[in-house]
Amino acid sequence: MSRPTLSKSAPPPQVRDEEARLRELGYQPVLARRMGGFGNFAISFSVISILSGCMTLYGFGLGTGGPAVMMWGWAGVGLFVLCVGLALAEVTSAYPTSGALYYMADRLGGRRWGWYTGWLNLLGLLGAIAGIDYGAALFTGALLDLQFGFQATPGSTFVIFLCILLLHALLNLFDVRLVSLLNSISVWWHVAGVALIVGVLIIAPDSHRTPGEVFGHFVNDTGWSNPLYVAAIGLLLAQYTFSGYDASAHLSEETSNASVSAARGIVRAIWASWIAGFVLLAGLTFAIQDYEKTAAADVPPAQIMIDAVGTTGATGLLLVVIVAQLFCGNAEVAAASRMVFAFSRDNALPGSALWRKVSPRNQTPVPAVWLSVGLAALIAAPSLYSATAYGAVTAINVIGITPAYAIPIFLRLRAGDRFTPGPWNLGRWSKPIGWVAVVWVGFVTILFCLPQSAPVTADSMNYAAIALAVVLILATAWWFAARGSYSTPSAYGSEREQAEISESIV
Repeated sequence: MSRPTLSKSAPPPQVRDEEARLRELGYQPVLARRMGGFGNFAISFSVISILSGCMTLYGFGLGTGGPAVMMWGWAGVGLFVLCVGLALAEVTSAYPTSGALYYMADRLGGRRWGWYTGWLNLLGLLGAIAGIDYGAALFTGALLDLQFGFQATPGSTFVIFLCILLLHALLNLFDVRLVSLLNSISVWWHVAGVALIVGVLIIAPDSHRTPGEVFGHFVNDTGWSNPLYVAAIGLLLAQYTFSGYDASAHLSEETSNASVSAARGIVRAIWASWIAGFVLLAGLTFAIQDYEKTAAADVPPAQIMIDAVGTTGATGLLLVVIVAQLFCGNAEVAAASRMVFAFSRDNALPGSALWRKVSPRNQTPVPAVWLSVGLAALIAAPSLYSATAYGAVTAINVIGITPAYAIPIFLRLRAGDRFTPGPWNLGRWSKPIGWVAVVWVGFVTILFCLPQSAPVTADSMNYAAIALAVVLILATAWWFAARGSYSTPSAYGSEREQAEISESIV
């Protein structure tokens, strides 16, 4: 399907319809609707980014259940996440706004539901930026080590991380069409990258692991004695990777035919990542030459590549991974900044009047972009002092954003016939798929608040639960200060509302 060409004098019918729908939902359109259906799918596919999530947490998986949990966990988690995505896509089709999850919860459950969903969603999105870009910094350090003998330290890795954040901030200050173009390139880069890496790892190594070792070898280096607990903790690799697909919903106000395209984007991104990720994990695991050496490496996938094709070849493959991670982080900044913009538009954040401003030149939320990368830098700052902080950052992403997925789904189920489906819906499958999604989210939310290694010390403690508690406490405290001004509009159209929106576009 060709992407529609926008014209101020005669916008395409689907753009006109979506702008009218946005006004019905209470908002005056201020963002440029210049993204097509493929671009919308591409942003969620780029944020999921199997070359980011699978690679950065592969070492975690080697010691937390090993190959058996990685492979079967990926297959099982992917199925449950697909249920979450299907249920969320249905609600997205009914409420295609940049606010996405919190707006859905507000409409279906009331202001407090929307308020807490928004804060959880924001925590998850910011944690995702931190986790993705810090993972890219780790891989960049490994590449520099191979090429130039650079010995990465926590300080130097953090500097690389800040440089990556700055790059992503600058890219997101331009027209959304640049973001869409980069995400479209990202899709093909990921597909070709996985094919290249797996192809090389099939051909180059002197030997390969047996299917029994890849699908049946269990490893426990966590310090916990219960294998079921270890296997459950090991699901973090897959669950962390399968997050961020709400990006399609957050970019819906910039997508043509968003009521359908955003819903399809969510679902397609999940199942495409599910298949490609399984192939990638299998390719890496079959190619392991020395398990203990690989598990002990700073970046285990890099060790697998070095053993397979030597330093020069590994450098090239690592470059493929790093570029994919950069695509991923850039897409996540786009999604998070739209969430900040939308939440501020409804006066939910301190300083909302600033963060909701939109550039008249590019029609992008410039202050929201800077706030998103600034807060992501703060979230990752503990990595300077704790070797386990990166695992905590990834868990923050999971336990922040995953509950936010389930809340609008639960409220849609509670609403029953009062919910008016959009043009993309599940029909009679809505309730069974929705309840599977809610139960799964409840399980993983509890799971990833638990400590990941024993004994539990200041260094090994899972700080994600503390981060979640702090955000909920701050959100509750801020509620009493902002409840008088926070609200999602019931309808748009008054002259006063038009004037207020216009004033924010400076």
